[in-house]
Amino acid sequence: MSHLLFLDESGVDHRDSPYEVLAGVAIGDRELWNLICQVQEAEQEHFGTRISEGLAELKARKLLKGKTFRLAAQLDPLPPDERARLARSCLEKGSQSKEQGSPEAVTRAELTALAQAKVAFVERVLELCARYRVRAFASIVPCSAPRPTGDFLRKDYAYLFERFYYFLDEQPGSELGLVVFDELEKSQAHMLVGQMAKYFRETAKGKQRAGRVIPEPFFVHSDLTTAIQLADLVAYIIAWGFRFSGMTAPARPELAGLAQQVSLLRHRSVRPMLGLEDFAVWSFTLIDDLRPREEQRSR
Repeated sequence: MSHLLFLDESGVDHRDSPYEVLAGVAIGDRELWNLICQVQEAEQEHFGTRISEGLAELKARKLLKGKTFRLAAQLDPLPPDERARLARSCLEKGSQSKEQGSPEAVTRAELTALAQAKVAFVERVLELCARYRVRAFASIVPCSAPRPTGDFLRKDYAYLFERFYYFLDEQPGSELGLVVFDELEKSQAHMLVGQMAKYFRETAKGKQRAGRVIPEPFFVHSDLTTAIQLADLVAYIIAWGFRFSGMTAPARPELAGLAQQVSLLRHRSVRPMLGLEDFAVWSFTLIDDLRPREEQRSR
């Protein structure tokens, strides 16, 4: 059995996100297809249609923006069947507006239903992740953190791969991990592949971890890959709603319930290090400086 680690980022444009988050969801190969089917069925159930079958993508910033929660609170919670019917009507009117340029008026009930459906859908998706034993990994970086100048694998990637390795190392048998990225611009993808190869081939820790983590990643289109969309949801919720010691930026309170669900997807490894036999290492880590020690000392 192997685990696939699907990776995505949130806040990398440094516009308004309080944190830059590199997040991954690790899914067992035997669980992956069943989870995908369940997520797609949940999409149909909540919206009355498959949004992601067309050109649309289930991006967290659209599902969970502040406006979604304001609209969802306009009315009392709607019964699931009525909510799905009204949400579908709202989506269809929006689609007709784009195609025909003469929109049919969207009702307040339809807008509210769509917003409530978005929140309920994300809650269901995170429940499914827990049911299928998905584990979440994240490197969390303040947007003000100093950046390295060298051409090597950044610390946020290295720390995330370290924790993925710890997770694999605790699984029964000889578990292998495959890394799957959201597609990058081609030159960026080449650079990342080169940096990963250098890390796994030339550093002592990288060589050790290459025994579990396949060093060459795969790249996929996020709008065609359900599991990348799960990583996107996790990254966004961590950036805006999840907090632990050292994370000083305020969180959006309406995301507290979703952040708790994401928290339950973390993995806790127990490693012998620093003279301690039972040293706990969590799969989420906060990194306040991305520069290597040598570069920090030289400044």
